[in-house]
Amino acid sequence: MLQDILSQLGTSLNNTALTAAETGALNTLQSNAAQGNPYAGQIGGYANTLFSGGGANAQAGNVQDNLATVQRRLTPYANGSMIGNNPALAAQLAQIQSDVGNSINSQFAAAGRDLSGANQMAYGRGVAAAQAPVIAAQYNQDVANQFNPANALYNAGNTTANTLSGMQQNYVANQGQGLAAAQAALDAQNYGANATLAAEAQRRGIPTQALGLLTQIGVPIAQLGQQTSGTANTTQQMSGAQQFGALAGGIGSLFKFMPSDMRLKEDIAAVGVLFDGTPIYGYRYKGAPAYHIGLMAQDVERTAPHAVIEINGYKAVDYRAATEASRKIGEAC
Repeated sequence: MLQDILSQLGTSLNNTALTAAETGALNTLQSNAAQGNPYAGQIGGYANTLFSGGGANAQAGNVQDNLATVQRRLTPYANGSMIGNNPALAAQLAQIQSDVGNSINSQFAAAGRDLSGANQMAYGRGVAAAQAPVIAAQYNQDVANQFNPANALYNAGNTTANTLSGMQQNYVANQGQGLAAAQAALDAQNYGANATLAAEAQRRGIPTQALGLLTQIGVPIAQLGQQTSGTANTTQQMSGAQQFGALAGGIGSLFKFMPSDMRLKEDIAAVGVLFDGTPIYGYRYKGAPAYHIGLMAQDVERTAPHAVIEINGYKAVDYRAATEASRKIGEAC
């Protein structure tokens, strides 16, 4: 089994270079990076607009003009200058004066006393008596009308102030958003360089990662592929399961997935649990004297299946991924 694994690793060493698909993908990324972010100009313009307030106060002048118009039209009524200055009242009083004069004068003329002192006195009293209620009613109406425009002006002033304050708040809020937009604009400007660096890192890293993975697997297997015991003249060949168990320590020290299949272990005893409830065991790998404490792949597979893989038919565990949930619970405590 070990010879077969090593032979496959040897063959794979010639296949660590980039594949045609990987090369094509990286070339596409590099070509796109050279063209830069096509939206960099728009993002920069958007950031500048926000820093300038985003047009939040663009209508402030119109709002103030509207207030000035209301003030100009209502002020004469609000300050009382229109009390007793109603053109319709003057016409009404003139009509009253004419009607009263015609009535009284005709009576005195019929008696032959027209234009007498009594005629004038009666005329004056009649006009005063007829006009007084009209004048009083109009005065009361004008006073009432004075309060309405005054209240309207007060409310218009408050509304305008609140509107302008809201515009200013939007102005400041837009400037705050401009900070985030400015960073996005800088990222857009640096897009080409960052994308090129990322593509080149992949171009260099993929072969290195492939070679490193093969080395991590192959070196321990090559070093631990045969176990000896007894006298110098005796060599004992171990079973496949025993050899795989003996390899676990060496492979686990170099490869993040450590063989943890319960079929590879013996003398198994539960010794505790992780914060997330995953059991912890003490055990020995079959055919190896060292005693270990750790997890069983079959348990991890139920709680964190992404942390378990198979190597040549046996389950192995990425301990970091398998204990991530437990670490978070422990940090919260």
